[in-house]
Amino acid sequence: MITAMPRIAIAVHNFEETVNTFRNKLGMPVQDISTSSITSLGAKLAMCVPGSGSNIEIMSPADPAAPLSVSLQRFLDRRGEGLFALMLEAPDPNAEAELLLDRGLNVLPLMAGAGGRDVHPNSTHGVLVRVYPVGSYKADDTDKVDPPDLSGITRVIIAVNDLEHASRVYGKMFALDTSGIKVDPERGVGSVICTPPSGGQIELVSVEDATRPFAKSIGAFLESHQEGMYALVLSSHNLPELANRLTTQGLVVRMSADSPDCLELERADMFGALLRIEARRPD
Repeated sequence: MITAMPRIAIAVHNFEETVNTFRNKLGMPVQDISTSSITSLGAKLAMCVPGSGSNIEIMSPADPAAPLSVSLQRFLDRRGEGLFALMLEAPDPNAEAELLLDRGLNVLPLMAGAGGRDVHPNSTHGVLVRVYPVGSYKADDTDKVDPPDLSGITRVIIAVNDLEHASRVYGKMFALDTSGIKVDPERGVGSVICTPPSGGQIELVSVEDATRPFAKSIGAFLESHQEGMYALVLSSHNLPELANRLTTQGLVVRMSADSPDCLELERADMFGALLRIEARRPD
């Protein structure tokens, strides 16, 4: 049983610059665990641990002989920096892997040194899904900062060509709660929301009306990247104040073309990851 979507990983070339950007420009609490992760996994790792939402994991190759480092380098060589893997949790990843295999997903053999199981992107519409044990990362209090009004990941948007099939993959094969297919005329897309028990949502989208700005952007992504994770969605109570703060840190912040209640941080500034920041509804 999948219990959570605790984090999503970004693969980057320059680990130190990325950590600096998320920590000092975005103002997120970031825990650098690269000292231990290089030894255990052969890769540099850091975790952005905001007060709410799913975490953002920063990953970079370090040891060319380590399987994780090889996987990261292959991704960077093929697609460049960007959203690398979607993490799910289950009480027993190996038992969960057997269930996923039986349901028709392409689950890979256990990677040396890994604590979980990988599902190949060719069966998940371009997304590397990694299934880890429950509580696979425990944050500590050693790297506290004064964060801006900015959450962690509330939703990941996955661009797909066949929305009906993608809905079956994430709804039936991963056994996540899913909405029916809904057409969003304002954005020009068909949409399915998949909700793990905790840790944000997965939104599957496909193009319905390519004249709408959001759908046009999704279409361009599909043409250039094929299917896969399109954007991470965060939230803030005060978008104008946040935009001013981030701009003073040298980040390019723009209003999304599809909504006056959404800011975007460009992929060029965010190491290949498009960050969309939506207005947070009152609790």
